[in-house]
Amino acid sequence: MSLSQPANTKHHRYSAYSALQVLDNEGVVAKSQMLPMYELMTRAGSAAYKILSQRWPQAKSILVISGKGNNGGDGFILARLAHLANINVSVLITCEPELIKGDALIAYQAMLEVGVTQVVTNNLLDYIGDFSGDVIVDALFGIGFYGTLNDSMQQLVTCINTHKASVLSIDTPSGLCATTGFVSQNNAVIADVTVTFIVYKQGLLSGQAANFVGDLRLAEIGLGDVFTEMVKSDVSYQTTNPLLNDVSPLKNRLNTSHKGNIGQVLCVGGGEGMPGAIRLASEATLRCGAALVSVCCHKSNRSMVFNGRPELMLAPSTVDQLVNTTMMKKANVLLIGPGLGQTTWSKALFDLIINYTLTNKQKRLVIDADGLALLARTEYYCERRILTPHPKEAANLLGCDVASIEANRFTAVKAIAKKYGGICILKGSGTLISDGNKTVINSTGNLGMASGGMGDVLSGVVAAFALQASDYFTATCSSVYIHGAAGDIIANKRGQRGMLASDLFMPLQTLANENHHSI
Repeated sequence: MSLSQPANTKHHRYSAYSALQVLDNEGVVAKSQMLPMYELMTRAGSAAYKILSQRWPQAKSILVISGKGNNGGDGFILARLAHLANINVSVLITCEPELIKGDALIAYQAMLEVGVTQVVTNNLLDYIGDFSGDVIVDALFGIGFYGTLNDSMQQLVTCINTHKASVLSIDTPSGLCATTGFVSQNNAVIADVTVTFIVYKQGLLSGQAANFVGDLRLAEIGLGDVFTEMVKSDVSYQTTNPLLNDVSPLKNRLNTSHKGNIGQVLCVGGGEGMPGAIRLASEATLRCGAALVSVCCHKSNRSMVFNGRPELMLAPSTVDQLVNTTMMKKANVLLIGPGLGQTTWSKALFDLIINYTLTNKQKRLVIDADGLALLARTEYYCERRILTPHPKEAANLLGCDVASIEANRFTAVKAIAKKYGGICILKGSGTLISDGNKTVINSTGNLGMASGGMGDVLSGVVAAFALQASDYFTATCSSVYIHGAAGDIIANKRGQRGMLASDLFMPLQTLANENHHSI
């Protein structure tokens, strides 16, 4: 999924809303601007037509598939404008015309008045199958859709998805929940472009949405700024590096800074036979600004973990040896989990680190991978921790299945933060970051990052930024952003297939230094 951002804002985050927030408030906001709802529909349809003509300037024939509601009305507006531009337009309606009401009816009549005559209400599947034009416009269901498509609509959607024509979805791909990003039975319109209106809908930005939305375009239609001023949301969408914001979430460094006052991270993991994860995590921590990084791993892994990276410091491998070391006492941030395993050795180290950070209130803790599996067996709560689960680990933390997590990722990420404390990063397409109150959707990353070790690198970036943070939540959001952005840089240079987690180290260092000042 790619993104077209509004050009009239300098912010690195945009407010994002549930479908209900938009449906409940768009009329109120429009009224405050003395804007009739039909004018709002006209602007939406016009914006959709403009994007269609820009994306497919050579299109000679389009098929608009409309429902009876306001989303269908947007489609009728688009059809009228396309007809006036001498494009061959056919309109399929999923109901009898007499069932169209309100503003959608006005738009339908206006479409007929300019001479759109190819309007079909029967044998829709056959008509779609015979269509040989350029673009199909999906105006079936708007952001009010939730639940499951009925059998006839599923057949219609499948017919659209198997057609060779390009697809433009209006407001949301039909079948996709604009609040959660969930698609029941994995059946929704697969769009090449989705144009959504006024503000971002959160469900278009995370989870399954990436399989259906295509290029996402936001058309504010003159109400975006007013809407965000009048209607507050605890969800936002970060589209640029937070390090470039006016106030960086990382502390400035004095020119006289030295490694002792910059800080130290202790990384714990790398159980027997699993050296790679903790090596990736600890090197990422170094690359993103930690001055000193020590590693506690199983004694059988030491040579592999430290080979070729002499900057890493060797910490003792057992609880008895580690507990009183200066490495543990001086660590400002502790990271536990990558490759840790769930053995007796692992459990002992986990208990040590958890209890140590609970009693030493100046310490911060990042928990990943096997550390999360061990945490799920406890009731430990701490506000000074950052958790980095993928959906399966999140399900384990909440005692549910993965399907329940994916059905509403926004609810899940908040629930984890509230249950265990601190900040939760729910990984996946459109990674979510939440402290239990506010939630940020990340925009960076790509399919090439679905490979071993990427999560370990992320945990190292998170630990490094936690060490340097002046604003812990924004610093966590920054770490997620630059992790995905580093993957995007590699993908743009070499492609997505074959991307390695260690490929990210060099671009990560560059990105971690954006807008960083010394004084």
